[in-house]
Amino acid sequence: MALLKVKFNQKKRVKLAQGLWLMNWFSVFAGILVFSMGLFLKIELRKRSEVMDNSESHFVPNSLILMGILSCAFNGFAGKICYDSLDPAKFAKWKPLLKPYLALCFVFNILVFFVALICFLMRGSLDSTLAHGLKNGMKFYRDTDTPGRCFMKKTIDMLQIEFKCCGNNGYKDWFEIQWISNRYLDFSSKEVKDRIKSNVDGRYLVDGVPFSCCNPSSPRPCIQYQVTNNSAHYSYDYQTEELNLWNRGCREALLNYYSGMMSSMGAVTLLVWLFEISVMIGLRLLHTSLESIPNPEDPECESEGWVLENSLKDTFKSALENLKKLGKFNQVEAGAEGAEGEEGGKTPAITTVS
Repeated sequence: MALLKVKFNQKKRVKLAQGLWLMNWFSVFAGILVFSMGLFLKIELRKRSEVMDNSESHFVPNSLILMGILSCAFNGFAGKICYDSLDPAKFAKWKPLLKPYLALCFVFNILVFFVALICFLMRGSLDSTLAHGLKNGMKFYRDTDTPGRCFMKKTIDMLQIEFKCCGNNGYKDWFEIQWISNRYLDFSSKEVKDRIKSNVDGRYLVDGVPFSCCNPSSPRPCIQYQVTNNSAHYSYDYQTEELNLWNRGCREALLNYYSGMMSSMGAVTLLVWLFEISVMIGLRLLHTSLESIPNPEDPECESEGWVLENSLKDTFKSALENLKKLGKFNQVEAGAEGAEGEEGGKTPAITTVS
């Protein structure tokens, strides 16, 4: 029994073709939207590529861009088919291409669904990328005179100001790295010498943070040096008092920003996928209803359209059988080639009569 079998007359076929033509052009605009989302996400990731450990995060925007381009191409082509289906003479040239085209549409819709799913599942990979990237970026914060790294200070400062965050996981991350350049240290000072000597790696570590960690909305002037020294500041207890610094780490801030953006894009892509599925089903109904017209010379006669010629179970069984036949055919060919090789390798015996 055919799946989603529908009876059509001439009027219904025309309405279906016109409706599909309109839906395909809506799908083209949806493809442009998906392409634009991918491009926007790629630009946003590029802005902060210095604090990302690898390029895996660009898989999502690249996939969205590709799906957007393919959507425009597929739906533009389908719109042309639907428009020509109103004229039997014009539609005749598309008949041989419709089955391969629908198969490609099916594969394309699987890819669109996969990309939408990836948008929701990239959070873990993005978390790892940001954790390593921010850690390395903070190490290069002091290298303002090193070619290739001189921009890192500005990048980190702008990031902390824009996202209202501090450090990788929190402000205490700055206590573990030397973020002040040696050119600004007075090595004749006893305090500087003692701090460097007290560290195994010979780094100048302080319980302070860059100015960009300061919260401008705090009523108290920013305490960015000697953060953990209560006696250095009047009426201050760093363990109980709310600090003047941003408490949230930049990894969490960026992760929420990008994962929220990707989730929204994934939801939009899922809606586009549902729309594409409905267009594909409508095109299949139009294709079968036009092919099943009993008398092509009488276009006004009734016909039947369906999504699958047999039930879903029978179609699945048929596909499995075809795959098995294809496998056996390949085995037979391989066996025949082997037999021919053996026969060719044999040398005929020559007997001599004396």
